[in-house]
Amino acid sequence: MVEPRIAVLLPCYNEAVAIGPTIEAFARALPSATIYVFDNNSSDGSAEVAKACGAVVRRVRQQGKGHVVRRMFADVDADIYVMADGDATYEAAAAPALIEAMLADQLDMVVGARKSEVEAAYRAGHRLGNSLLTGLLRQLFGRSFTDILSGYRVFSRRFAKSFPVISQGFEIETEMSVHALELRMPVGEIVTAYAARTEGSTSKLSTFRDGWRILRMMITLYRLERPLWFFGFFSFILAAAGIILFIPVLTTYLDTGLVPRFPTLITIVGLAILAALGMLTGLILDTVTRGRQEMKRLAYLSYPAP
Repeated sequence: MVEPRIAVLLPCYNEAVAIGPTIEAFARALPSATIYVFDNNSSDGSAEVAKACGAVVRRVRQQGKGHVVRRMFADVDADIYVMADGDATYEAAAAPALIEAMLADQLDMVVGARKSEVEAAYRAGHRLGNSLLTGLLRQLFGRSFTDILSGYRVFSRRFAKSFPVISQGFEIETEMSVHALELRMPVGEIVTAYAARTEGSTSKLSTFRDGWRILRMMITLYRLERPLWFFGFFSFILAAAGIILFIPVLTTYLDTGLVPRFPTLITIVGLAILAALGMLTGLILDTVTRGRQEMKRLAYLSYPAP
């Protein structure tokens, strides 16, 4: 039996303190894997440290984790991809278990859900935001993971090579989750330890700025993947407003035979037209979305299962 080719992918931005221990930990956990560090314009010598530790170093000039992931999946050829952050917070020793779960059930993505006993490892704001966004994703798409923002994931080749990355920053994890859910891929989740950052290493994630970007990405993906529901919601609001305004106009007409509120009637007609246009837009885009999903599904199926 031929052993699968395993690639460990580590996005890195100013992690000179932590990238070395991260590489060493994954080298011990997966001795046969090739470790890649994709440096995203670090100014602290992270790339040099990674190279000295034996990793294959690539540079990505476009700033943002989404750009880095796009390059990683495009440039690296492997059967199994293990992705983690280069900050030494994820449990490298859990990687074999994640891979084993993928191979046992032929999954396309296994998420390492974070569990930390250290308060400093997982800030309260991040934990609350993650919980709210995870719940929102479940409401919008019907299914979710317990930790949609985890950066510790294992992917099959067919996921990596068929994933059309549109994200630029930290919203990339949300896009991965939605992509897997919408194509109904077989996925799994395993709880893994999450450690505090190494002293001298700082988080690049802004609770409010990146939280807003993730929320905006979620809404954008909902519009793209569920246009009928998205535009139908606004059509319903417009139609309801029109009906509420129309009731007193109709009552006055039935009582007097007159329509004294002509501006209101014009507003009602405008709302009705907008509601109809919104529903028509949703129906047309829903047809386009189905065709786009079929193309993504065919691209996904062009690669063998893990």
